[in-house]
Amino acid sequence: MTKGRLEAFSDGVIAIIITIMVLELKVPEGSAFSDLKALIPKFVSYILSFIYVGIYWNNHHHMFQAAKKVNGKVLWANLFQLFCLSLIPVATGWMGENHFAENTVAAYGVVLILCAIAFTILEKSIIGLEGRDSVLAKAVKNNQKEYLSMFLYIVGIALSFYFPGISTLCYAIVAAIWLIPDRRIEKNMD
Repeated sequence: MTKGRLEAFSDGVIAIIITIMVLELKVPEGSAFSDLKALIPKFVSYILSFIYVGIYWNNHHHMFQAAKKVNGKVLWANLFQLFCLSLIPVATGWMGENHFAENTVAAYGVVLILCAIAFTILEKSIIGLEGRDSVLAKAVKNNQKEYLSMFLYIVGIALSFYFPGISTLCYAIVAAIWLIPDRRIEKNMD
């Protein structure tokens, strides 16, 4: 399989994930603006998840711009990444539907940490194929954002059973950290 085919397939799956999330937002029964109030928790969880999926799509794109080739290990790592991302709509819907209840916020955090682990596995698979002197390997030597993200996910999951609002804030902080595209790869490609 070519790198381009893997990217096209991944783009398609990610587009479907976003579509599934937006379809969970049901139209309110009435026509008054006050009828939208019931959608607020679902919409907030949708916004956070849309940002996360967008971040993964953006960083996936940058990572494969740096990669020159793929092999079976990279294909399976990519599928695992897509699998983890495909869990986001379920966690998003459950959290929004239940107004950010403790267990739902914890489950959302577990899905987010799984996505982060899967992305790291994919990254390491590409580096394993292309070597320590590859553009990607040179670009991701500094892992401070990754370590901070994992720390905040773990804190968020632990706090979710007591303070789900603070947990959600931890997840939002991680999203804010990654909202600006990771420039490490672009810098190393010049």
